[in-house]
Amino acid sequence: MTDSSCASSLIIGAASSPRAPLPTLPPLALYIHIPWCVRKCPYCDFNSHTASPVLPEQEYVDAMLADLDQDLHAVYGRELSSIFFGGGTPSLFSAQALGRLLEGVKQRIPFADDIEITLEANPGTFEQEKFVAYRKLGINRLSIGIQSFQQEKLKALGRIHNGDEAVRAAGMARQAGFDNFNLDLMHGLPDQSLDDALSDLRQAIELKPTHISWYQLTLEPNTVFWNQPPVLPEDDTLWDIQEAGQALLAEHGYAQYEVSAYAQPGRPARHNLNYWSFGDFIGIGAGAHGKLSHPDGRIVRTWKTRLPKDYLNPAKSFQAGEKALTNDEMPFEFLMNALRLTAGVESCLYPERTGLPLESLDEHRREAEQSGLLQVEPSRLAATERGQLFLNDLLQKFLS
Repeated sequence: MTDSSCASSLIIGAASSPRAPLPTLPPLALYIHIPWCVRKCPYCDFNSHTASPVLPEQEYVDAMLADLDQDLHAVYGRELSSIFFGGGTPSLFSAQALGRLLEGVKQRIPFADDIEITLEANPGTFEQEKFVAYRKLGINRLSIGIQSFQQEKLKALGRIHNGDEAVRAAGMARQAGFDNFNLDLMHGLPDQSLDDALSDLRQAIELKPTHISWYQLTLEPNTVFWNQPPVLPEDDTLWDIQEAGQALLAEHGYAQYEVSAYAQPGRPARHNLNYWSFGDFIGIGAGAHGKLSHPDGRIVRTWKTRLPKDYLNPAKSFQAGEKALTNDEMPFEFLMNALRLTAGVESCLYPERTGLPLESLDEHRREAEQSGLLQVEPSRLAATERGQLFLNDLLQKFLS
């Protein structure tokens, strides 16, 4: 499911060296974080902050472009294969602000001819004229945060929209010219039954999105739900929901290609595929993370200043920290991404993306295969069905 054809033959001799120079650099993507929301949801642990009546659009766009300038040394002449506006709620920003940002990015890094540009949007922020303008900017994919169509569930989740607005948002997306959009849907919600969960899925399928992200609500630290836990379905109900939901999605042509992602043929999210296949991405904006490979074999993860007020403060640095991955960390770092894909990746992608020989995985790989968690397939690194259910247990075997 990756869009990389391995060039493992170029890693000849890597086994005699701790880390070989990378034969080719991975595809490059850009993640743009816009951290403001109308209201913070009680389950959300993302870097999001309640918006003031007037957002500092101009100042924030200026800061992000200056932030990007500091990362350009690691681009090495590559073009951008995808851009993802995440948040927060990026659709709170005007088309004018996003247009100025995209133009500034394009002046600094060339765009691939078929670049995928995704904008996260919440139904409560949909305005037809604004989304038509977004489409004209070259934004060609939306990810709409529905979560549920049922009013009592939306209220429990702290969402600002209702079910009718969610349905209208999908229609408005199509009218604005978006023929490629994702619906974000959650299951395992407070007091949710199997019928409730399947009703949400059927409603989503009726709207004919090209992609559905369908994932279970989890209680994360530093959230309202963590401190005041709601009553969630029992494990047996959660299992029934998962099995019945996957069957329903498959019946309607949505193939599961990642732990919580289902797509129509040819419509997986390219930006996310780049993550899972250990591609590179620059992260700009408050709290954004990045991962960048260098020709000498170094692979560096970066993270930016988290609070918007600090990010906008010219006396403070955009970058809050960075970490070069060690050889011992590389198996886990690579596989915690690649094994999320239901089909896994070609084995030769490991040396191509890490600079380490495939043989360096042998001991842990055999152990994972013998435990029934990893497929016994020399040409692929892929979890078994059991391994997908117990992915954390599988990944533990590759921890240094």
